[in-house]
Amino acid sequence: MSTQEQGPLYGANGDGTGQAQGPRVGTVVWGLVIVALAALMIISKLGLVALNGNYVLIGLMIGAGAALIIGGLVSARSRSSRAKEAEGNAGNGTIHG
Repeated sequence: MSTQEQGPLYGANGDGTGQAQGPRVGTVVWGLVIVALAALMIISKLGLVALNGNYVLIGLMIGAGAALIIGGLVSARSRSSRAKEAEGNAGNGTIHG
C-alpha cells in the first residue's frame, strides 16, 4: 500500500489553517432582517401595534447597514490578528517534513 501525503486543510478563507469558520456576517444580518419583518407582519396583523411600512423599512435598512458595516470591520480585525499569529508561528524553527 502506498501512503499519500495530504495537502493543507483549507478553511473557508483559503488560508490553510484548517480552522472552521463561522457563518458569514451578511447571512446572519439578512436572516435577522427577514425574521424581524415576519415578526412585524404578525404583530401588525394581530392588531397589537399600528405600523407605518415606510418607517419600518427605513429602520430595518439602517439597522442592517450598520450591522453589515460593524460585522465587516470585526471580521477584518479578527482575520488580520489570525494572520499575525500565523506569521509568528511560522518562524518558530520547527522543521516539518
